[in-house]
Amino acid sequence: MTDTLAPVHVIGGGLAGSEAAWQMARRGVPAVLHEMRPVRSTAAHKTGHFAELVCSNSFRSDDAQASAIGLLHAEMRRLGSLVMRTADAHKLPAGSALAVDRDGFAAAITEALQSEALIEVRREEILAPPPDWDSVIVATGPLTSQNLAEAIGALTGEAALAFFDAIAPIVYRDSIDFGIGPGGSGADYINCPLTRAQYEDFVDALLAGEKAAFHDLDAATPYFDGCLPIEVMAERGRETLRHGPMKPFGLTDPRQPATKPYAVVQLRQDNQLGTLFNMVGFQTKLKHGEQVRILRTIPGLANAEFARLGGLHRNTFLNSPKLLDATLRLKTTPRLRFAGQITGCEGYVESAAIGLLAGRFAAAEWLGEEQQVPPPTTAHGALLAHITGGHIEAGDPARRSFQPMNVNFGLFPPPAPGTRSGDKKKSLVERALADLAHWDGAGVLHAAE
Repeated sequence: MTDTLAPVHVIGGGLAGSEAAWQMARRGVPAVLHEMRPVRSTAAHKTGHFAELVCSNSFRSDDAQASAIGLLHAEMRRLGSLVMRTADAHKLPAGSALAVDRDGFAAAITEALQSEALIEVRREEILAPPPDWDSVIVATGPLTSQNLAEAIGALTGEAALAFFDAIAPIVYRDSIDFGIGPGGSGADYINCPLTRAQYEDFVDALLAGEKAAFHDLDAATPYFDGCLPIEVMAERGRETLRHGPMKPFGLTDPRQPATKPYAVVQLRQDNQLGTLFNMVGFQTKLKHGEQVRILRTIPGLANAEFARLGGLHRNTFLNSPKLLDATLRLKTTPRLRFAGQITGCEGYVESAAIGLLAGRFAAAEWLGEEQQVPPPTTAHGALLAHITGGHIEAGDPARRSFQPMNVNFGLFPPPAPGTRSGDKKKSLVERALADLAHWDGAGVLHAAE
């Protein structure tokens, strides 16, 4: 690396940091990739390789015509992703899913980065970005070290970054049956009223439902009363939920004003498009199959489709819609850019995709070019829009409501009016790939100054 070049510093050699460094090098921009492993390891990692997959070896569905994650795969391939190229080279038999040989995958990513002349690898822990680094990408993921998390917290003004985040299920609005149960226009809340018998059956199902166990590395981080799982609330007393997230008081069904509901499940609009609704207060540790089965017993949700299921786990992420600009820079300190799961995306592929964008944005800035944001009709653009501004903040300013999310079609603008229901996904995919090609070739949408 030529000494006269001022490199972009990338902190974190996971999927996002690896992809970001690679994208910059492909554009002739020098990068220094800082990774603390193996000098200092974590409770989850087993090797010193870059892009080590610590949980599943699956990148989920590879079907671009039927799933948003498959579409994201396709877009990343077209944008020259190192992660996707390497995943394809180390693919294992997994039906329509993309599963990889995790050891071969991580070793190949490591070899590619270490062999790239424009990437300098430094095995060291960064406690805080030094003030003389002009351009930095922080891609340290959900296992960000305590020292760096505290430094980021000081820069952002956020009180804490590492905690158990309360994740409630999110429902696709068009899968809700408004003819049975739910009331409300969706302008604020959709209310699903339950009779006493329905409530008692629901509580019984929660108490009997199979729960997911915490990972060992999560067990030491307690949750607080403000984000108790619904099944834990039910264990504290059968009426607890009726005085908590299922409180019916003050709510009247205009179709049956004389009949008061015994309990109510509230759904709150979760994105500006109005396609996704959050199940308020329904964070849970139930296994995913149990969640689907039990939640579909709620009136109006018998055929519900979920963009995300609930959970509680230790995480480290920013309140990105408040803190980051359209190109993932910290608004108060623009020399710092963030990428990967720390921005509030969920999943291996989503993390790498945001790393890809961060690398492109940083390279454009280094080269003196306009930083072009992908259209929101693409999988990359839809995910970026959720992170940097698509989320609607809850009414209580003291309580942060932005939560990590996987890519899903609910984040995309709806297809053209008149599109048949059975053609919706096909329309979204075709539009996304066409708009991606236009953006990557000519690029007409630009980040706000």
